[in-house]
Amino acid sequence: MRILLTGCRGQVGAELERALPALGEVAATDRNGLDLSDPDAIRRVVREARPEIIVNAAAYTAVDKAESEAELAMQVNGVAPGVLGEEAKRLGALLVHYSTDYVFDGEKRSPYTEDDAPNPISHYARTKLEGERAIAASGCRHLILRTSWVYGPLATNFYQVIARKAAAGESMRMVHDQTSVPTPASFVAKYTVALLRERANGLLHLVPLGTATRYEFAREVIRAMGSKSQVQPARTAEFPAPARRPTYSVLDNRKAATLLGAPLPDWQFLLHAVISEWTRA
Repeated sequence: MRILLTGCRGQVGAELERALPALGEVAATDRNGLDLSDPDAIRRVVREARPEIIVNAAAYTAVDKAESEAELAMQVNGVAPGVLGEEAKRLGALLVHYSTDYVFDGEKRSPYTEDDAPNPISHYARTKLEGERAIAASGCRHLILRTSWVYGPLATNFYQVIARKAAAGESMRMVHDQTSVPTPASFVAKYTVALLRERANGLLHLVPLGTATRYEFAREVIRAMGSKSQVQPARTAEFPAPARRPTYSVLDNRKAATLLGAPLPDWQFLLHAVISEWTRA
């Protein structure tokens, strides 16, 4: 089976590049090999590769910067997935694409299901929702996986901020009024492969079990690292940012778990496991 992977230098893409060979031959591209802001380049790369599966792990992920780079963010997150969908449709290929909990406005206080209506409150989130809709409109076979608070050892992310401070024994303040599900990039890659083996399709929420505020996540990272750092709760309003975040964006993963035949692991268990793995590496 031929698989085309985009965004192989990103935190999810790097994990996918390791996991996807279990399914077939992988042609991996990064930003230098495929600029998703260029529709002609997308068409050329896909037509040369002639994949049976396209896994799009590339994205514009700078949530705050998207407010000032609105056109570029929309081109990469909103337009490019539709072009990939058109090419997948032409080839009869399956398109796997990743989206975000941020498509929801955070007004709900129970986990969001795949049937809940999105209502993005930032430009970044609007671009991600547009990407979902463009793929569906293309008519291609697709698997869209929404995930949340993704972290890993390679890219700048919320975990890395906490881990650096914890390693230095620094105190920190973290917001306690944003709640979601911390998700390791390796988890996303592992269960993408598992879902592909089950021939999953459509829209699924792919996150671990449980919920956490950013404050609770920071406390667990500190505990897992054996650090003596202290963390104090704070409010989002104390850290002004260009883009709004939903206060509650927990995703319900029961549909994915049913397809896989077992509950997904808890975020705390996964956090301790990946920190232990990274420490040994």
